[in-house]
Amino acid sequence: MILLTSDTETKPTQAMRQAIAHAPVGDEQKGEDPTVNLLLERVADLLGKEDALFFACGTICNFVAIKTHTRPADVVLAEQMSHIIRAESGGAALSSGVLMEPIASKRGIFTVNAFEQALERVSTAPYLYRAIPRLLCVEQTHNFAGGSVWQFDQLREVCDFSRQKGLATHMDGARLLNAVVATQTTAKDFAACVDSVWIDFTKGLGAPIGAVLAGTREFISEARRYKHIFGGAMRQAGIVAAGCLHALDHHVERLQEDHDNANYLAQQLSQIEGITVRDTNPETNIVFFDVSKLGLDTGMFLTILQEHGVKMGAVGHSIRAVTHLDISRPDIDFALDAISKIATLGAGPSNK
Repeated sequence: MILLTSDTETKPTQAMRQAIAHAPVGDEQKGEDPTVNLLLERVADLLGKEDALFFACGTICNFVAIKTHTRPADVVLAEQMSHIIRAESGGAALSSGVLMEPIASKRGIFTVNAFEQALERVSTAPYLYRAIPRLLCVEQTHNFAGGSVWQFDQLREVCDFSRQKGLATHMDGARLLNAVVATQTTAKDFAACVDSVWIDFTKGLGAPIGAVLAGTREFISEARRYKHIFGGAMRQAGIVAAGCLHALDHHVERLQEDHDNANYLAQQLSQIEGITVRDTNPETNIVFFDVSKLGLDTGMFLTILQEHGVKMGAVGHSIRAVTHLDISRPDIDFALDAISKIATLGAGPSNK
């Protein structure tokens, strides 16, 4: 099965498994795991932050960051299709008691003007009656906008304006290193725009578990308490952190291969009659397309495609394909051939 549903589909390489097997370990909760501590030092340095904290996944990084930055009844502002609004099960409301105010954009990258309009919406009532905007969240790259990238100047302008308005800034940096590779802007420069930021190791970097949140020492000290409250403390987590360290050493520069494969996929899909590609030149590793002109709904198309040996996912009425470490150019060609057959036959599972 060619797995293009997400870059979370990646499996540990043999070399990564070796690193995991030989990792020195200790008690992570007590700060005694040497492999975790090395990873935290590496990520803090990479992002130019004072301190960092290890988590099992990125969603809890967002929960803990929001909890640390806000108080109950505050407002968090984020792009309207951002992961924290659309794909985290309302967890910030449960864990932090905050309101979410969406910011409009065309492709996940909003302007200062759009941000200001959102601020005005939550600030129209007299002070006594309104919730207080406390935090701005940005997503790099933007998942549901097709892996779109915040350029450095755009990001700095929005975050500077946020600070002028008295808000803290947080980056959901799940695919930050994809943006680094795509723009040749350093992770440290991107991270300098925000107060807190995390990176995920389980997507394009190919580790099985792990995300790291970074910020000031004061922020991380408080975040550590919430990590414990939320049940995020671990014991001999070095076996996990070792995979993340291996990914930092071996899987960052190769992200360009994923971007090239996504571009190739988008270009070739656009040549298939009945397929409408959202962006024929994706910036990173995510491709969205529509099959309604084939006379098939999204669910039916995905079912037929899987019977041809290719698995993709649905986001609304669109289909999402994500390239990653385990997807080669021949795999892309296999997927394109399967889609071409479905488009030509335009029928059901019996027409293989």
